[in-house]
Amino acid sequence: MFNNIFLIKFLTFLGLIGISLLFYSILKVPDPMKKVQLTEADTKTEEKVKLTEAENKTDVYSVWGLPSEEVSNRVKKLMNGLRSEFGGAQFEPHVTVVGAIKLSEEEARDKFRKGCGEVKKVYSGTVEKVDVGTFFYQCVYLLLHPTTEVVEPSARCCRSFGYNSSTPYMPHMSLLYADLTDEEKKKAQEKAYILDESIDNMSFQITRLALYKTDTEDKSLKSWEKIEEYNLRAN
Repeated sequence: MFNNIFLIKFLTFLGLIGISLLFYSILKVPDPMKKVQLTEADTKTEEKVKLTEAENKTDVYSVWGLPSEEVSNRVKKLMNGLRSEFGGAQFEPHVTVVGAIKLSEEEARDKFRKGCGEVKKVYSGTVEKVDVGTFFYQCVYLLLHPTTEVVEPSARCCRSFGYNSSTPYMPHMSLLYADLTDEEKKKAQEKAYILDESIDNMSFQITRLALYKTDTEDKSLKSWEKIEEYNLRAN
């Protein structure tokens, strides 16, 4: 009798342990649907983070005034002649309208379109002389007469961008980006007149405005790219 009671208690104890292990295993088994839901939620969160990062990413942008194709080809020929002797990176002939400013691409596009809406019409510039500057991006350039016609479009665009320069606007068209000595700059200046004797009498029209990404730390200009372009209306 005693042995039977002991056996019954022992079997009952084993049964309780078995039931406990069963419940424990059920609780520990992950719900596959729950895992899928978590994965989808995590993916959406990652996508939102990436979108936010892209929206908040800033780069350096500038607005350029672009001349007609005929004038551009003439200036390119002069630029190529200078680069062949003095080196430097290649870039499109342009008159800087808004200097380097750091923005997100969305902000830059929005401000660019507003600025173009303020300028609207084709305007003209006239070369005063070939001049030299004191830093890489103003090494050798065509200095333009600062007439109201060429200064006002820049002022309007700058207001749209909220761009404030520490120096008065100096309209110019760069011919050479390079780090040269004063003596080399003088030679490059003289070379420009040899390559195009009448360049300091050139008048031309700005027919388009373009938004460019212009990382000023990249002197190779390899990262520079046109983002958007706007055709100005003929007068």
